[in-house]
Amino acid sequence: MRAVVQRVKESSVTVDGNVIGRIGAGLLVLLGIAKKDTITDIDFIADKILNLRIFEDENKKMNRSVLETGGEMLVVSQFTLLGDCRKGRRPSFIDAAEPEKANELYEKFIEKICGKGVKVQTGIFRAMMDVSLVNDGPVTLIVESK
Repeated sequence: MRAVVQRVKESSVTVDGNVIGRIGAGLLVLLGIAKKDTITDIDFIADKILNLRIFEDENKKMNRSVLETGGEMLVVSQFTLLGDCRKGRRPSFIDAAEPEKANELYEKFIEKICGKGVKVQTGIFRAMMDVSLVNDGPVTLIVESK
């Protein structure tokens, strides 16, 4: 499992011209799910992202998590994060999970985050989406479970 985590001042996702998810300050999470991923990977990634100390404290040091700041989270499924670009010019997506499995784990990730009290907005699984953000910092991290 691979996630691109961006600290944002605001973020939104639009499908067919309609905004379907919008957050204020918090995290934009682009989530890629691999064939071999399981609920264990979901637990690891969710816990890691929820507890990343990437928000500033009163001393302007990155020392607070999204849980501590009361920030929101926008979660967007993005299978292209599993693209392997090492050979040739066309990415290979052979390691990406099949849609049914990916959607199941994507939903479990969202449930896990919501269960911790974080306000979550989402994209639409398998839809063509326009994602907008104002990156805060910028702070962008890659989190992987394997």
